[in-house]
Amino acid sequence: MYGCEAWTISKQIQNKLEATEIWFPRRMLRIPWTAKKTNEKVLNEANKRRSLVRTIRKRQDTFLDHVVRRGKLEHLVTTGKFEGKRSRGRQRKKIMDGLATWLGPGKVSDILAAVKDRDLWRDMIANAYKQGT
Repeated sequence: MYGCEAWTISKQIQNKLEATEIWFPRRMLRIPWTAKKTNEKVLNEANKRRSLVRTIRKRQDTFLDHVVRRGKLEHLVTTGKFEGKRSRGRQRKKIMDGLATWLGPGKVSDILAAVKDRDLWRDMIANAYKQGT
């Protein structure tokens, strides 16, 4: 999870992270893939819950909070406001786009404004955690 604050998590990457999260308890409990056990049963046996993606999102939230309040070079890179030419083809998904979809309906500018107001930001994060990943 080193550097996960800067990861851009798409649906495909999220599915891979969740598959990896299930793979670890299966290996520790020596449950083969051929055994017809659901992922939920494996997690119950290991007394675990899915928490990897949620932990990554939490780290991204605190990182964004820190970067936006600081307002230096990292803020420009995170929001994508640095100068230069656009590359050809489909534009890459940015960190802010991933957080905007996770935090719920709203624009990136609304999220950046909420970060500056700590109470509003904490409420947004709390609502996102209640809804799940």
